[in-house]
Amino acid sequence: MRLDKYLKVSRIIKRRTLANEACDGGRVSINGRVAKAGTEVKENDVIEIRFGNNLTKIKVINISEHVSKAESKELYEIV
Repeated sequence: MRLDKYLKVSRIIKRRTLANEACDGGRVSINGRVAKAGTEVKENDVIEIRFGNNLTKIKVINISEHVSKAESKELYEIV
């Protein structure tokens, strides 16, 4: 699954356009490498998102195309 779509489906970032902008701005990395919006996300990848001074590290547990709001928390864990 594309990185921008994963961030939206898992509800880490609310809209796909915002996820796209964050990726293109170099604020998102996967396994220590800066990632573009089209980068493929796999299970056990570690995603780092930088917003201002905040750094959020997330480990991908599951990938799914459609999930409910309650199930979206099961797609990742915060490291």
